[in-house]
Amino acid sequence: MNTLTSSSRRGFLSRASGGFGAVALAGMWNELQGADDPLAQHRPHFAPKADRVIFLYSTGGTSHVDSFDHKPQLIRDHGKSITASRWLNKPGAFERFLIKPHWDFKQYGQSGTWVSDLFPHIGAVIDDICVLNAMHCDSDGHDKATLAAHTGSAQASRPSVGSWLSYGLGTVNQNLPSFMVLAPQAPYAGAQTWGSDFLPACHQGTRIIPGKVPLPNLTSASLTPDLQVMELALRSKLNHTHLEHRAADAALDARIRSFETAFGMQREAPDAFDLSRESDATLQLYGLKRGDTSGFGWQCLVARRLAERGVRFLELIDVGSSANWDSHGDMADHARLAKNIDQPIAGLLADLKQRGMLDRTLVVWTTEFGRTPFHSQANHKGREHHNLCFSSWMAGGGVKGGLVHGQSDEHGILTATDAVHTHDLHATMLHLLGFDHERLTYRYAGRDFRLTDVAGDVIHPVIA
Repeated sequence: MNTLTSSSRRGFLSRASGGFGAVALAGMWNELQGADDPLAQHRPHFAPKADRVIFLYSTGGTSHVDSFDHKPQLIRDHGKSITASRWLNKPGAFERFLIKPHWDFKQYGQSGTWVSDLFPHIGAVIDDICVLNAMHCDSDGHDKATLAAHTGSAQASRPSVGSWLSYGLGTVNQNLPSFMVLAPQAPYAGAQTWGSDFLPACHQGTRIIPGKVPLPNLTSASLTPDLQVMELALRSKLNHTHLEHRAADAALDARIRSFETAFGMQREAPDAFDLSRESDATLQLYGLKRGDTSGFGWQCLVARRLAERGVRFLELIDVGSSANWDSHGDMADHARLAKNIDQPIAGLLADLKQRGMLDRTLVVWTTEFGRTPFHSQANHKGREHHNLCFSSWMAGGGVKGGLVHGQSDEHGILTATDAVHTHDLHATMLHLLGFDHERLTYRYAGRDFRLTDVAGDVIHPVIA
């Protein structure tokens, strides 16, 4: 790692004294660090169809048979008994009763895709969406399934998919983190869901909490901007000198990088979070009132603004590890939760499309698993965890719109055709960003790790 010589440091500080606006931030840090920048832009393995990802995550387990997986036979067989092979995390043979959807379904768009009354706004843009109705994953426990949805591993913490993309692609904008998470509360598994684990710590997600001050402590404590530049230059030199005389220290390296990114964010982030110049029509598209600083509509609009500014991976989490889609007692909870995200998501897709961004922005919606199409009582109002089949969807970024890929059986209990595992979803996401998921690896503890572990197949039929 290079450090400044006495003469070059004087030259640097002389240029910095020309004023805050005269300092080219990227050039400043390149001069301090040399070319050894872990967030420098990298070429993927092949030409990508997408440049960025907006990952929408609904915490708790959204019911597939009440949202995107239309099952007429389940309606006809309501109340009939079946033998289930799994119940409350246990395998076996359980007599249970089929429970019909709690909402009606309608066909939307030229594609005629079936969507429930929970999501009328998403139904209106369904021709831009590819629904995956035969998803499955390895665990029906919240923590493990949430980890798997984000990291590919249900058993142990691994780098998040956002961290893998930051590692693989680097950042477009040195003034903003390459991976950002907009979340009012943490989901199950907490910050592990956006952690970098064994990847360099600069690739972990930066969490934004919606509110009047989404990123606190961005205001400089220095008396003047020029003084701050000089202080940061000296701090960086001392840190690098300290690092040079010791073994590699990931924590110190990450701390150095955090100072650099925070400095750039003082300039860029306030503007990104300032919605005052958005038109009334745009705010209405997301279901926002002027002055709103929270809610899923705010998260979606800020995500679009951050995507415009070069952030590679944006995750939007609707709710936390309580009061979420985990509707054991009463499926009526789904109505409240769907209303929170339906219009904002549809607005995001429409806004990206009208700005010419959807073609290069991959939008993914998922949840950790589905919910049982059956219960222990024929009149029970709730549904239990169900990882054997559930729904997700993708849009933009090289994905075919107006398509339903995969089918479950007639009751929505098991996958029937074109099943998609979480590893397959991750492999497809990486493929659309230009990566062979088997070659995007990182050597740690004597072996090469990857997001998809030793599995995963690209879902080629959904790619335009």
